[in-house]
Parts: sequence; structure tokens; C-alpha cells
Amino acid sequence: MLEGKKVVLAYSGGLDTSVCLKWFEQQGAEPYALYLDLGQGEPAVDVKAKALKIGAADAFVRDAKAEFAEEYVAPAIRANALYGGKYPLFTALGRPLIAKKLVEVAREVGATHIAHGSTGKGNDQVRFDVTTASIAPDLAVVAPVRDWNMSRPEEMAYAEEHGIPVPVTKKSPYSVDENLFGRSIEAGPLEDPNHEPTPDVFEMTTDPEKAPNEPRYVTIGFEEGLPVSLDGEAFPLAELIAELNIIAGEHGVGRLDMIEDRLVGIKSREIYECPAALTLVQAHKELETMTLTKDVIRFKATVEQRYAELTYEGLWFTPLKTALDAFVAETQGTVTGNVRLKLYKGSSTVVGRTAPHALYNKELATYDPNSTFDEAAAAGFIALWGLPARQWAGVNGGIQGSPAAK
Repeated sequence: MLEGKKVVLAYSGGLDTSVCLKWFEQQGAEPYALYLDLGQGEPAVDVKAKALKIGAADAFVRDAKAEFAEEYVAPAIRANALYGGKYPLFTALGRPLIAKKLVEVAREVGATHIAHGSTGKGNDQVRFDVTTASIAPDLAVVAPVRDWNMSRPEEMAYAEEHGIPVPVTKKSPYSVDENLFGRSIEAGPLEDPNHEPTPDVFEMTTDPEKAPNEPRYVTIGFEEGLPVSLDGEAFPLAELIAELNIIAGEHGVGRLDMIEDRLVGIKSREIYECPAALTLVQAHKELETMTLTKDVIRFKATVEQRYAELTYEGLWFTPLKTALDAFVAETQGTVTGNVRLKLYKGSSTVVGRTAPHALYNKELATYDPNSTFDEAAAAGFIALWGLPARQWAGVNGGIQGSPAAK
């Protein structure tokens, strides 16, 4: 089936994709590897050399950190996108970009197939397949790990048999995915939802109990909903995220342990480290409370939930997602200002906020005698506001006397 076909594989250098590369070679395909740098840190080995050694016809290593931050992370921050109200979607945000780049390389080399190392239980298979269908429906998608149904021990045995070095061993069974915006850890003992994560699970965050005894204050500056500065210093978004990861992570901020509803219908236990992501969304939401009207904030909350679901479900390049982007962008014109946070022993607390377009008016809100709020107008407002309730009570004797209550 794949004999003589050109296949472009999303290559990480880890267990699954290393095994996939060798498997394609054994099937008679002409495999190409694409390693995309989304800020996951320096690879432990020369990934291009490793891919070529395993059997790739060619290997491409490309830096996409800035594009990832500006075109994928930035819209998600403006949308306050948190799946399940918690997870800031860093893995899900990276998948449409990886799929897009796979398509670009496929066009370059004349490939008819793209491939990924996702399993049949995870969300990434859906994200890669659906994204490809959305932007390049002529390309076929191959997912060897899903199709051959190997267990992780079997994959490790296959790698050992074919001389493929991989970072996963029987002593370290975790499955880890990382990019600029966060790090996910699953598998092994973490599959027991009652198992407390051990220290070896975490890399980006300090144990809150061992974090500094003095709090750290940070000020995040926003322009039209986008983070642009940290403690008064301007940064490109990718650099700002990287710096904030270090600062917040040192104070134990950014750990998540959640039971998550996967797209394929099962629940999974996920451990996440996302210091900058959670801090930025927290600050952005706070700034919106100062600059958006009550009805916009309430409606936007519904949009944010659907936005997070679309991202999680691999529907990034779809008409509804495009429409929601337009709505979110329209709301952000006045979301400019600074938010100050206190980072201490695993917690991030908003302690200050300023905004040139703030709807908060101290002269109206104050209880000082010089307040400009017309309290005499309140009685008439209350009479009209409560008129429907008063009318109902007069006709039906109140809720307790209504026919439904009887």
C-alpha cells in the first residue's frame, strides 16, 4: 500500500515517531521527517542526524516558535481559552500548526501522504486528521501507532531490536509533550487517578512547598488583549512567555492535575505544567473586567467555552472558529492596560490593575460623601426592576401561592 509512496512524518525524536520512521522504511515507503520547534527546548540529540540514521530520505528541522505564539497562542489568550475551565490547550494549539507545516513539506517534496505518531485513544489523531482534511483534503493521513496497536512496552522492544535510541525506558514510563506554552505528562503510575504525582513528574515548576519564602510581584502589560510587556519591558510574545514560565515556575505556579474528557469519549488523568499560560489568561480575564461591559463579558464566556472546545477537538481551521475569532477580536479594542500579580508558593493572585479605557469609575463607586452616584434615583429604578415580581405576587399570591406550588 505504501510501497514507493512519499510520506512526511511529524517527527519528535521520541519513541512513537522514531518507531514509525523505521516502520515506513520497512514498508518500502520513502519517509521524510519534519521536526518543528515550538519551544519544547533543545532536543537531547541531533534530531536530523537521528532521523537520517533511522531511515529518513530527508529530515527538516524548522523553528516555528514565533508563528506558534503569534498566530495560535495569542488568539487563545484573547479568547481566555481553557478546556474544562482549566487546561490552556497548549498541546491542542500546536497540532494545527504542525499539520499545516506537514502539508507545506508534502507540497515541497511531492508527497501523497502525511503521518503522525498518535495512538487510537488520544485526541491528537483527530486534530491531525481533521486539520489535514480542512486544508489539504487530497493528502492521505497515515497513523501507524493507531493502526498497529502496539503497547508501549512492545514499541520499546521494537526500538531496541532495530537499534533505535529513545528517551523512554521501563524505569521512566511517562509520555511527555511540551512546547512554549506548557508541558503535559501522562501514562505510567499517573494512570491511577488516586496516585499523587511524584517529584520526577515536574520540570517547569518548583514544588510550592519549596518555592521562595518571599513573594514575587510581576506586572503584565496588554495592548488590545495581547501581552506585550513584562515588568515594563517590551517583549515579543514568544520571549515574554518563555520569561514568565521561568518566573512563575520558580514560585510553583502553573501545576494542574485534572480528569479530562477526551474527544474519543473516555476520561483521562492529565498532569500539566503551564506557568505562563495560566498567569497570562488570569491577567487577561482580569483586565477585561475593567474594560468590557457586563453583557459582553457574559456573552463572551459562552464564546470562550465553545472556542476552547473547537480547539481541543481539532476544528481550528473551520468556519465557526473563524467566526468566533472575529467576535473575540472585536471585543479586544479597549483591552489595554497593566495587571499586577503576586506569585507565592504555587498561587497567582491579582493585586492591581490599571487601564486607560477602564469602565470602573471611583467617583461613582466610592462610598465617600462626595460620590457622583445619584442615590435618589435608586428607589425609582428598584420599583421598575421589581415590577414583574410585584405583578406576579399580586395576581398569584407570590410563588408559594401559585398554582404550580400547590
